[in-house]
This record gives sequence, structure tokens and C-alpha cells, in this order.
Amino acid sequence: MSFKVLIIDDDSRNIFALGATLKSKGFRCVTATSAQQGLAILRDDPEIGIVLLDMMMPEMDGYEAIPLMKQIREVPVIAVTAQAMVGDREKCIAAGANDYISKPINVDALLQILENRKKQ
Repeated sequence: MSFKVLIIDDDSRNIFALGATLKSKGFRCVTATSAQQGLAILRDDPEIGIVLLDMMMPEMDGYEAIPLMKQIREVPVIAVTAQAMVGDREKCIAAGANDYISKPINVDALLQILENRKKQ
């Protein structure tokens, strides 16, 4: 595995569960509890190869954070959201996300997305 996964979520329980799951599958993970912290990590760590971004966070949400991430580096961003309503996927993609997964996360679907990104 050549890249790290950056997990950005304001809920530490989500970070813990997602991080533990991905680490058990051989992924290296870095975590942030705010978009601002995630942007700083992305700026400072060239090994970040993909971002799992919670779209609903206080202060700066995912819709605001994605364009800022793309200014730092062209990195794939997977929108992670509990908002699984009609049109939410399209809204995330329109904001610049490369893919979308809803909470509760289907681990098999997430692993498929990550494997596909790893091959690119």
C-alpha cells in the first residue's frame, strides 16, 4: 500500500470504528476531527492518497472543505454522510467529491471504492 487514508469526521467514535476497520484490511490511516485539521494534514503529508470526508461537520462542512482540498492537491475525496436522501450523492459529486458513501458505512462497498482508487 503506497498511500495513506485521511479520515475526517467530527465524531471520534466514527473515526475509531472506520480507522480500526481499514487498518485491519492493511490500510494506513491518519485522522482529523475537523475540516481545518484535515486541510493542515493534507498540506503537510504528501503520502495522503485519499480522503474520507464527513460532509456534515460544525464550523466547516465537507461542501466547503472539498474545494480547499483540491487547491492543496488533486486528491480523491470520498464523501461520507448520514444524509442518504435523493439528490445527496449528486450534491456531493457537484461539490467536487470523487465518490460517495452513506452512513452507516457498508464496509465492503467502501473497500471496493478504495481498491478501485488504489489501482488508478
